[in-house]
Amino acid sequence: MFKNSAIMYGLAIFIVLFVTAQSLFFMIKAWKRGKELGIDSAKMKQTAISSALFSIAPAISILATVLVLASALGFVLPWIRLSVIGNLAYETVAAEAALEAMGTSISNTNLTETEFSTVAWAMTIGSCFPLVLLPILCKKIHKAFNKVIGGAEENGEKKKNSKNALGDILGAAAFIGIMAAFISRSIMGVQKDGASAGFMTVAVLLSAMIFTVALDLLCKKKNLTKLEPFVLPIAMFGAMGIAVLLMQVLPGELTGFVWRYYNENGDIVWRGR
Repeated sequence: MFKNSAIMYGLAIFIVLFVTAQSLFFMIKAWKRGKELGIDSAKMKQTAISSALFSIAPAISILATVLVLASALGFVLPWIRLSVIGNLAYETVAAEAALEAMGTSISNTNLTETEFSTVAWAMTIGSCFPLVLLPILCKKIHKAFNKVIGGAEENGEKKKNSKNALGDILGAAAFIGIMAAFISRSIMGVQKDGASAGFMTVAVLLSAMIFTVALDLLCKKKNLTKLEPFVLPIAMFGAMGIAVLLMQVLPGELTGFVWRYYNENGDIVWRGR
């Protein structure tokens, strides 16, 4: 199949090797520069090990994203995308937007070549704009952002803290907005390919929320700072595991129950109305 063809695998291997070689190049250059600056080798080694360990959590999140997108896009395209740049929120939104424009959704496992290539272009071109625009506009955006959130504090330290606090709030608000869109689609959404909102979508959603809240409370109560980066991927895999378990132990009438769907005439129908 074209999604996992030899050409796609060859392209993926080339890109992964290129990214790996680039990383090694800059790591070697940084090590040599550290030596020139007189930085102790033990400290540089400790920094390298810490950085490698810190990358494990994002890598697990990336793996989870690949698994989420693999059913519709195959394994290779998400692997290529997330080996270079991207994350769950952006890649999923871009893929969904492109597919919805063509009258289908990411739950469709039988995409045509046209649909597949459109998704690939949408995901790739969209992520290129920050790389091109940020070096040009970042300084101006940063100055404008500081003017907006600067506040009226006269004390320099208080003003700095005020900026950081409001910046964190704005970032959190944007993230919550994205999550709210996903949650509303899980509860209310109906896709044109027939995928409907129902028992399983809400069960998986609630499972992920429970895992996330429980792990977050555990990290705060036990001061497990090293576990914090793993909260999201653990919650995602936990929710996936709950979905598999529910499909095995609950009757099909319940796991297949939906309350909003398309009928034979193509109209959205609420069950019970």
